[in-house]
Amino acid sequence: MTNKSTFSNRFRFPYHINIEERTDESPKWLSPILTLISVIAALIFSGILIASVGGDPLYTYSRMWNAAFGSWFALSDSFTKAIPLILCGTACALAFQMKIWNIGAEGQFFLGAFGASLVVLAPIVPEGSPAWVYIPVMMLSGMVFGALWGVIPGLLKARLNVNEIISTLMLNYIAIAWNNFFLFGMWSDKGFQMSKKFPKEALLTRLSDIAKTYDIKALRGMTLHLGLFFAIFMAIVIYIMIYKSKWGYEIKLLGESREVARYAGINISRNIVLIMVVSGAIAGLAGATEISGVVKRFQGSISDGYGYTGIIIAWLAKLNPLLTIPVSLFFGGLIIAGREIQPSGIPTMIQGIILVCLIAFDFFLNYRIRITSISSTDQSMIEEQKETA
Repeated sequence: MTNKSTFSNRFRFPYHINIEERTDESPKWLSPILTLISVIAALIFSGILIASVGGDPLYTYSRMWNAAFGSWFALSDSFTKAIPLILCGTACALAFQMKIWNIGAEGQFFLGAFGASLVVLAPIVPEGSPAWVYIPVMMLSGMVFGALWGVIPGLLKARLNVNEIISTLMLNYIAIAWNNFFLFGMWSDKGFQMSKKFPKEALLTRLSDIAKTYDIKALRGMTLHLGLFFAIFMAIVIYIMIYKSKWGYEIKLLGESREVARYAGINISRNIVLIMVVSGAIAGLAGATEISGVVKRFQGSISDGYGYTGIIIAWLAKLNPLLTIPVSLFFGGLIIAGREIQPSGIPTMIQGIILVCLIAFDFFLNYRIRITSISSTDQSMIEEQKETA
């Protein structure tokens, strides 16, 4: 008994570890630091997993970097992939600011692609129209159809308090089925699972097109298109709207406290519908730019999960639309890198691990860990309690 007590006294941990909920606002520097740590932790953990199956993590990451950012052509491809990610990330960030969990950016993306294709295949714009007619109408049509797909869960949430996570997620599958109905039916080209190719006037200008027109050899083969302008412009507009406008103040207030917003006279139902309309329109624009700038025809496989990846991007960007631009470039590079390495699922694995680490490290934004030393008096009291027990 004496030996056991002596061993316990010698190896007793001399500190208290307490987890406390934060009563004050966390420091502004903490959020970006935790985001950076979560990405680094995800890369380290992914490297461990790669090594566990016999791979070389450093060589793998080196190949991924070169594939995504190692040349101007690779950077062009990564920016091309980043365009729909910027728009989907901005769409999610806007809705999340109000704590409206729009998981339906993927479906709104597909409906945006449908709306843009409708302009060409219906046709809404007569054949032979110039690009300055085709492009604006296609982009606007994509935004309208994305907004229509967003207003459905918005109304369900505002009028019937239907959980928007469920409704937006279910509408993703309906959107894909909707597109397939037209793809396998009236818009199918000779029975293939795609439409006829769009006329060149309906396509967003690429750097490679500029190279042909002006004989610029350095730009030949580059896939980056005019959609980057739409994406950056939209991110800037939404940033100004959130942080510099009255409606942006209402959005953030509704995200903080619905009760306070109600007492302030803010129409909650109207704002729920409106936020889903705008969010859906932005995701719809992503579909329109992808169909016009990359795919060049209406077909089923037009998304690499852009709508779902936009959720991760919004969280990594801390719901800041401007920060979605560099974060989207990083994830666009991951998608491009997936073409160069085997197994190709490694970039998707890294995305998932980043999300898990991000959620885990966000714990420290709401809680703090306090470590205090145990005095000799406290140790005696603990010892007495143990002996009594």
